[in-house]
Amino acid sequence: MEVGPTGRYIYSDVDLDQHEGEIIEELKAHSQQPLPDPDHWLQGKPERGIMLTSVEAILNWARRSSLWSVVCFPACCSFEFIATAASRHDISRFGMEIIRASPRQADLMITAGTLTWKMAPSVKRIYDQMAEPKWVIAMGACAISGGIFQASYGVTPGYNHIIPVDVYVPGCPPRPEALLYGINMLQNKIAKAEIIKK
Repeated sequence: MEVGPTGRYIYSDVDLDQHEGEIIEELKAHSQQPLPDPDHWLQGKPERGIMLTSVEAILNWARRSSLWSVVCFPACCSFEFIATAASRHDISRFGMEIIRASPRQADLMITAGTLTWKMAPSVKRIYDQMAEPKWVIAMGACAISGGIFQASYGVTPGYNHIIPVDVYVPGCPPRPEALLYGINMLQNKIAKAEIIKK
């Protein structure tokens, strides 16, 4: 059986590579400093009404008890996340048993592993497609600071240069118990959230 000629593309490989390179360089130029913590309001304790506090408590309980994670595991820490989802550690008790394939169905991104500049636009796109409210856990040394690859020209110095991070879980890789502790920290942070900003 003979194979016919391959189809022609509208753009050449050189044009596609050049366009992808421009996107990456633009993202690198805007990602020199870490993004600030989006939850600066947790520092103070504003006065609240009794009814507002009750509504906030119920909504925050529902949000923290049903975190749905999106798939965003570009490297080796993903195996520790898989172990966390297995029967021994069982993250389903936190309402997280289903890992979402679509960012539009998720409100938690667990970034596990090294992030290269080439992959950074895709990760940012996944984060932008998630519905509000949304949270990010940076899992592992590579996700926090680039890890052992931080001196490489092709590796970002942490996810917090691309997207805002709520909880950091250190380790190379962190054990499942450490990730569960980070999830508990995030749940405590969500429990203190204000629904209505003053």
